[in-house]
Amino acid sequence: MKNTMQFVGGLLCLSTLTAMAAATPEEAAKLKTELTPLGGERAGNKEGTIPPWTGGYTTAQANFKNGGRRDNPFAGEKPLFSVTASNMAQHADKLTDGTQALIKKYPQSFRVDVYKTQRTAAAPQWVYDNTAKNATTARLEGEIVRGAHGGIPFPIPKTAKEILANHELHWRGEAWQTNFRGYMGTATGQRVMAVEGVGDFQMPYYNKDGSAEKANGEYWMIRLINSGPPVRAGEAITGRQNLDPDKTGTWVYLTGQRRVRKLPNACCDTPTPASNGIANFDEVDVVSGRSDRFDWTIVGKKEMYIPYNANGMHVPDKDSDLLLASHLNPDHVRWELHRVWVIEAKLKQGQRHQAPRSRYYVDEDTWVAVLGDRWDAKDQLWRTLWSHPMVMPDLPATTPPQQWGFNDLVAGTWYASGVVNERPQHYKVVPRRPDTFFTPDAMAGEGVR
Repeated sequence: MKNTMQFVGGLLCLSTLTAMAAATPEEAAKLKTELTPLGGERAGNKEGTIPPWTGGYTTAQANFKNGGRRDNPFAGEKPLFSVTASNMAQHADKLTDGTQALIKKYPQSFRVDVYKTQRTAAAPQWVYDNTAKNATTARLEGEIVRGAHGGIPFPIPKTAKEILANHELHWRGEAWQTNFRGYMGTATGQRVMAVEGVGDFQMPYYNKDGSAEKANGEYWMIRLINSGPPVRAGEAITGRQNLDPDKTGTWVYLTGQRRVRKLPNACCDTPTPASNGIANFDEVDVVSGRSDRFDWTIVGKKEMYIPYNANGMHVPDKDSDLLLASHLNPDHVRWELHRVWVIEAKLKQGQRHQAPRSRYYVDEDTWVAVLGDRWDAKDQLWRTLWSHPMVMPDLPATTPPQQWGFNDLVAGTWYASGVVNERPQHYKVVPRRPDTFFTPDAMAGEGVR
């Protein structure tokens, strides 16, 4: 009996270790051959509609000034074709449920202009080097990523949670500042500015001098000071996201009280003040934050039409040129065919969330979740979320600079974050801030009302 128990115990330990196992050295070696340094498939598809990855787009525009408007490197290209309500059925297998719903809901104004696929994803060599190290050392302990730093943690993912972690920790720079607006669209077609301000962002996870051993788990920080709309001027929010979600902290500065308050539950389907309460915390960047209310599965890897290389969205001088009554102006939105990981979340027994079921589409080259669909308690498609990665060869990276939003397919409302068309400063690389910059005390000191 004792021997049997020891045998069963040994199997359980082996099973646990297998579930936590990182890639083998032989698997990790593929990051230099058949896979890109970040884990995408290096080869194109057999039809030739997805080209091979050849290093990404790293040629910075000659006249670029840090913080300025980035050029559209593909401005001379024309769409290969457009998907509209009249031909959607021919392309349905490459469109998400949410994208199809938008075409059906707004047949006169919404369309998908599909351009030639440009595999622009790139990162500095030190990010590639760290990704190679992470491949054999990173592991998930429950929700918490361990043994990874400064690169994609799971470039050869084996579970949906690892893919989700890759999105959460995708390369988007170490420290940056951006001046942006967020708009809500009403069901009657009105456009209301919900937020205007300067956001400072920092990813300690990408501290070039750091390591997995030195890190305290904090991987993403934000400090947003509102300048508008007038009723919200002076409000502020500071957040410190930790790989251990129980250690994440978020504080707000309320001008009416001239006090800093710590938010008791800054996660999941709680509305975030950074969007004036329109979007939920876990809808930022399509999906973010703690994920332990759900069971996660990999649906598969598919070729899909997704928003990509979105520099054209920054070309108009007026916000109103980008934002139509019920969605983004398709004249400025670029879609391309890419391979994406499709993962699905279903609410665990006994847990609560506004969206018991959701599905996300994660680009294989950048690990950015570019699209997401959420179903409500009646299992009707409720919200479709999107982000628009743009080419930033000066980093280099292809990533959405706070450029995300959603359409509520039931209520007919929508929200767009990261609108910079009329702002004096776009994504600007800044020196790494001191840790004290992202504290409630520092935020209180900045209070002007």
